[in-house]
Amino acid sequence: MNPIVKNILAVIAGWLVGSMLNGGLVQLGYSVYPLEGVDVSDLEALGEALSTAGAEHFIFPYLAHALGTLVGALIAYLIASDKHKMTMAWVVGGIFLIGGIAVNIIIPAPTWFKALDVLTAYIPMAWLGGKIASSLSNKNRD
Repeated sequence: MNPIVKNILAVIAGWLVGSMLNGGLVQLGYSVYPLEGVDVSDLEALGEALSTAGAEHFIFPYLAHALGTLVGALIAYLIASDKHKMTMAWVVGGIFLIGGIAVNIIIPAPTWFKALDVLTAYIPMAWLGGKIASSLSNKNRD
């Protein structure tokens, strides 16, 4: 397969799978730590509720962002052409970082969460996903 096409498909696959995991974990979080009386599909109501929410309400959003990025980067690395595997993991991390910054602007949250989220859930997780995928690839070669 053409390496450019392969890399594009790697990024798309990583973004899609990571996004599905992200969405699933966020929804699971609303079940585990419900925001009583809040319609979570209403961004204004969600923002108001999160301004007074406890730290436990931010566990699943953080896990969703971090694990979605990690798995997305891992998948992109495994699919990408040999010369650009880590680059494609970084691209997926960058896409998730842009989305994370947007969500942190749109939905009010405490500053501590925004800082933790933006600084640790995207680029470090893309790096970790690429490293895990690299070690998996190396084990398969042995």
